[in-house]
Amino acid sequence: MAEGLSSAPPGGAAAVTVYTKPSCVQCEATVRALGRKGIAFRLVDVTVDDDALAHVRELGHQQVPVVETATEHWSGYRPDRILALARRRTG
Repeated sequence: MAEGLSSAPPGGAAAVTVYTKPSCVQCEATVRALGRKGIAFRLVDVTVDDDALAHVRELGHQQVPVVETATEHWSGYRPDRILALARRRTG
């Protein structure tokens, strides 16, 4: 995954941030699942962004991917949480 890659709508900020690193299988699965559910997201590579890495650690996570929304965050590939997020967004 390239830094800056995003499925956020042009001109709009994504409400979901995925903290990731290169060659991370769980990160890639998370990104694919979010995309399949039509959830806009912003990717942040913690290997090149020290502030992002510090933020992830402040949240209490030690591994990526970390998915953060306005109201929750989790680490790892969690299709159950992604499905719940998609359901909340579609009403």
